[in-house]
Amino acid sequence: MEPRKPGRRTAAVLVALLAAALLPSAPGTAAADRVEAAGGTGPYDAGYVTTLRLRDHTIYRPVDLPGDETLPVVAWGNGACRADGTWFENILTEFASHGFLVIANGRPGGTGRTDPEMLTEAVDWAIAENSRLFSEYRGRIDTENIAVMGQSCGGLETYEVADDPRITTTVLWNSGLLSDSDNHLLDDLHAPIAYFAGGPTDIAYENALDDWERIPSDLPAFMGNLDVGHFGTFAEPNGGEYGRVGTAWLKWRLKGDEEAGGEFAGEDCGLCSTEWDVRQRNLS
Repeated sequence: MEPRKPGRRTAAVLVALLAAALLPSAPGTAAADRVEAAGGTGPYDAGYVTTLRLRDHTIYRPVDLPGDETLPVVAWGNGACRADGTWFENILTEFASHGFLVIANGRPGGTGRTDPEMLTEAVDWAIAENSRLFSEYRGRIDTENIAVMGQSCGGLETYEVADDPRITTTVLWNSGLLSDSDNHLLDDLHAPIAYFAGGPTDIAYENALDDWERIPSDLPAFMGNLDVGHFGTFAEPNGGEYGRVGTAWLKWRLKGDEEAGGEFAGEDCGLCSTEWDVRQRNLS
């Protein structure tokens, strides 16, 4: 493989950020102090809330917290590193409806930019709430199963915190490193990783493929490319195909659902005979 060309890849991020700015905003972006915009296809009606204990984030959760299971944690970084926690509302609500506590960077309808530390803050908050006296989440969060994921620029934020030993799985959506100077972030990966990208028309396609060749060879890894471009299917109801596949990955890696894992593992995997272009490593 030819060495990376940092100049080209750095320029690519500028195009990606401009493109991400054109992604349709999700509905229901007013600030919330109660569960808003209930929806999703899972067993729980889900929506988002805010809390003064985590002021710069938006929390997606089942409207009624289940009493028979704990909720694994998903920390989410937005495309363009945009501080709007409802920009990816459709897919995040979908995840939450299947029994996950999803914490997005940024307040509902927020402005400005985020930073990688906000993903760590989300994880810290969830762990603290699970044990805090009088917290409605006390004993209801599965703090042993944590995903960190992000789209485009949010994926770069995800790489920055992926060495956290508390992380159970790392997921990159339409994202990849921009320069060889960041290769050390790949060396620090320790948890099973998934890349979901938009095929050759995705501005991050080549970046993701290059990262795939450089991640640790013994790391459980999946890459799926669907020819939908950099915007993916995020704006579709329930996140479209991205929502379906992302939910399956979370169910497998965070809840041990082997049926869901069948979408990704093995020569006869569920996605292997579809329009997805699939690559696998060390999956079982």
